[in-house]
Parts: sequence; C-alpha cells; structure tokens
Amino acid sequence: MSAFTVGVDIGTTGTKTVLFDAGGGIVAQSTRASALYSDHPGWAEADPQQWLVNVVDSITEVVAAAKISPREVKAIATTGMVPAVIPIDAAGQPLRRAILQNDARATAQIRALAERLAAIDLVALTGAALTQQSVAPTVLWLDENEAETVRRTAYYVGSYDWILIALGARPHVEKNWALESGLFTIAGDPVEAVLDEAHIEPAVLPRVLGSGEVAGGLSEAMAQATGLHAGTPLIVGGADHVLSAFAAGVEQHGEWLVKLGGAGDILVATDEPVIDSRLYLDAHPIPGRWLPNGCMATSGSLIRWFQGLIGGEDLMALDREAQDRRPAEVLCLPYFLGEKSPLHDPDLRGVYAGLHLGTTRADMYRSTLEAIAFGFRHHVEVFADLGIDLGRVSVTNGGSKSTLWKQIHAEVLGVEMYPVVDHPGASLGAALIAAVGIGALTGWDECSRFATLGEPVLPDPRNVAVYDAAYREWRALSAATADISHSIAERTRQ
Repeated sequence: MSAFTVGVDIGTTGTKTVLFDAGGGIVAQSTRASALYSDHPGWAEADPQQWLVNVVDSITEVVAAAKISPREVKAIATTGMVPAVIPIDAAGQPLRRAILQNDARATAQIRALAERLAAIDLVALTGAALTQQSVAPTVLWLDENEAETVRRTAYYVGSYDWILIALGARPHVEKNWALESGLFTIAGDPVEAVLDEAHIEPAVLPRVLGSGEVAGGLSEAMAQATGLHAGTPLIVGGADHVLSAFAAGVEQHGEWLVKLGGAGDILVATDEPVIDSRLYLDAHPIPGRWLPNGCMATSGSLIRWFQGLIGGEDLMALDREAQDRRPAEVLCLPYFLGEKSPLHDPDLRGVYAGLHLGTTRADMYRSTLEAIAFGFRHHVEVFADLGIDLGRVSVTNGGSKSTLWKQIHAEVLGVEMYPVVDHPGASLGAALIAAVGIGALTGWDECSRFATLGEPVLPDPRNVAVYDAAYREWRALSAATADISHSIAERTRQ
C-alpha cells in the first residue's frame, strides 16, 4: 500500500513542494515564487505569510495533481534556508519580515560582539565563527533598532521551523538551525555568554529537535485550508543544503556536493565533526554523520542580478553566447552581498576586472558564472587543508541545468562532476525524512535509492590549465581589493 508524504522547501526565491510515495518516489511537484526585499544595501528579507500561502496552495495542488485523497497524506516535513531569523509572538505570529541568512546589516554588532566575546573560542564551542550568518548580531541589531519587536518576541525561530509551527507544531528549532545560529554548543546547549552579550533571554530560544522527530500535528484550521487530515504528523526536516545533499545520495565519508541555488553551498560527508573558523558545521540527518560545509552569499542570485541588469535576456541564450568566449577573459568577485564562507566578511563588494572596449556581455556573463566556481574552489582548498580526502562529487539545483555552468565548475575544480538527475533538491530530502519519521521507510539506508546520478561532466584539460592560472589571479584580486571594498562599505553605510 502506498504511503504518501509531503516535503516543503522554503527557498530564497520560491517555495517547492513534493508529494512522495514511499513505494515509488515523487508523484507530484509544485513551485511558488517568493518575493525578496532589500530596503537598504546588504539587507535581505522575506514575508513568512507569503511562504505560508505558498505552502497551503502547493500542498493542495500536488494532492490534486496526484488524484489521491488528501487523507492519504500521512506526514509533512519542511526544510529551508538557514539560519533565517523570525521573531514570533506568543500566538506564533511573525512580528516582522524574516531576516534571511545572507542579510549583512549587522556589521557593527558583529564587531561589538567579537570584542566582548574575544576570550571565548566560539568555533570550538559552537562549531561556527561569529559572522554575518550568526543569529546573535541580528538579534542585537533588532534590540538596538526595533525594541518594540524584541519586547513582544516570545521565540526566535527559523524559516522551515516557523512553517511547521504555523501548520500546528509546537515552538521549536531544528538541530542545524541551532548549530549554525551560534547560540548553542555542538551538543545543543545554549551558550550563556553569547546570550548575555546579545541581550537574549534564554526563554526566547525554543526546544531543539532533530531530523525525523515529530513536532506536532496539523491543526484544524490548517486541515481545512489544505484538505488534509487534522493531526497529520508534522516531522522535523532540516536545513535546505543539508537535505539537498542527503537527497542527492551524499552519505559516505568524503562524498561531496556542489549546490547551485540562490546561494552557493558545498558540503562533504564526514564520520566526525570537522571544526574550522572558515566553515560551517551541520549534522547529517543520519545519526553519527556530519556535514562540514561552506555557503557563499551569492550564486544563482548573482546570475539573476546580471540577467536583470542587461534587460532580462533568457539565461539559455546567454549560455549560448558565452559558450564560445575564452575562459577567464574577465574576472569577477562575487561579493555582491558581502561574503560568507570561507572569508566571513560582510563588507566585501562585487568587482569586475579586466574590462576593455572589446568586452562583450557574453564575457561578463561567463565571468559571473566562473566567479561562483572560483568560490567553490576556495572551499575545496580549505577541505584539503583540513585533511579531508574528497571522493565522488555531485552537482544539483537550478544552476545545474546549465550545461555551460556545469562544465565551468568541472574545469575550475578539475574533477568529474555527476549531475543528480531530476533532483528536486531539499524538498525530496524533507519528504524522505517524513517517510522515515512515520516508518513508511524502515530506515535511513533506504533513502539513497531515490537518487539517480547522470553521466559525469568531464573537464577539458586545456581549460583546466587556464583556470588554474586565473584562479591564482582571482585570489590575488580578492586580497588586493578588500581594503577598498571596506572603505566603500563604511562610506556608504546607512
């Protein structure tokens, strides 16, 4: 008998929902766009209520498309960007827009907290350095700029946590939100010194739950809205990059994934936690396994910015134009929202270098694609520094549909890359976890059979040599322009 589960992914630019049959795989999918808000330079916000509307509508759509009874859906799990910050009141309602993980407003608060916490080894304690992704600086910014919001806040939660809460779950945060927030130790205990210095009351941190745990049941109101059965189990999923890697079959030590989403994620499975100030540390859904990883502030979002800048030209047409341009004729630094890992510098700015009057938009577009690949190579160097022996690499998400971009990555990284075929990303990972959570799949080892790898993308050795030289120039360009970026950021800060 079929056992259907729903996986929902709250992404940077859209909400993706899949209906999954534990006996056969994905049976229906739906995508809804989400608006992004950047009212000031470096800000990145989204409306949680729009997410909820998207979730309700998409659940209704996938159930109708599959022509099943809504009551055949046995569980829902969620995933999404992390660590977004949503202050909610005692009724679970958001008090403002969500502040997203690539938001770079809290630069002064990062500096202030770094001084106050200088005597504490936060990386060893929490697994993450104090950066623009940390939750404490964001909450301190709220305390200094939106005091009424802070006064009314009952809990701080993440994107996918709030969706489960809105559907009927009790307040909670998922384990990887806790890890990446910098508010909790690797073992899951609140860090009192961080809370004190950021003026965070311990009571606003809800309980921490792990992937596969039941967080509650679907409320009567949400049952009426979706048509599903009231009390349907709501299962804790996980961070989008983690579940994307999980659903792509990244399980064994050394297997790694390049995720070309709105931001750029790179993850490697390890048997032990790997702690380094340049990286983030996440827990793999499979107990006892870990995912040290990097996340760049831009990836697909930078491509979309360039696309809009030149008038909205179709990306496939731009790929065709750039295909025959010489590699690395122009160098781009992709720091248009500052940079997260491995530099952790919110005051960096984007750069195009090497322009001349013969430069075409195809050259600039290609350099934009190459910039993200260079950023991933920077992370691979960090993995090598830490002694991680990398094995098979796969590539997923929207950007992996571009044949050119996949080829560029294979050549910049100098490796064969395996595309994951028809991979819906983290939403599948959430649906798999929901199935494990209710016993529709009997164990974690059943999940990898739902990932299919395509033929590898093979690097052209001639381009590998060109990119090796260009990468060294790219790193030098980054170092040479950092001080100027900082000066511009300070001068234009509002």
